[in-house]
Amino acid sequence: MSRIGIKPIDLPAGVEVKVDGNVVSVKGPKGELKETISSLLTVEIKDNTVTVSRDGDEAEKRSQHGLARTLISNMVIGVTKGFEKKLILVGVGYKAEKKGKKLVMNLGYSHPIELEDPEGITTETPDANTVIVKGIDKALVGNYAANIRAWRKPEPYKGKGIKYEDERIRRKEGKTGAGA
Repeated sequence: MSRIGIKPIDLPAGVEVKVDGNVVSVKGPKGELKETISSLLTVEIKDNTVTVSRDGDEAEKRSQHGLARTLISNMVIGVTKGFEKKLILVGVGYKAEKKGKKLVMNLGYSHPIELEDPEGITTETPDANTVIVKGIDKALVGNYAANIRAWRKPEPYKGKGIKYEDERIRRKEGKTGAGA
């Protein structure tokens, strides 16, 4: 049995879950999310809990069981609390600012990088070196944060670039660091 898949999902107050065939929709105070899960699984709602079950032990059903439960759990968390990723800009002259719905970053290129916030995602810049990506869909938040980070990945010699708040950059010694 899947250790994750068999756990029930508790629904907080104000969250409504509907199952229509293999489409699960979750509605809460922050918005509404829909996800299509595998038709090999069944989703049941009883007494403010959601359970995902399978009727067999084939490899395909086992592989989808824990995934479907986690996706539904992330939707419930998203519509109640939301998700956020914090990015730190490290480097001389690196800065970010918000102009309307655009995120404008100076990253050492000859031109500023302008990124339009996608639907359902908001970005904040509490200071010039911090970008916070917020939204209710965990996958969209992570993907947009990764797209921002891809403009300047952290390099191992000086540590310059865009890094996640909890990321630790493995540093390397330069050419003169090795003893001769």
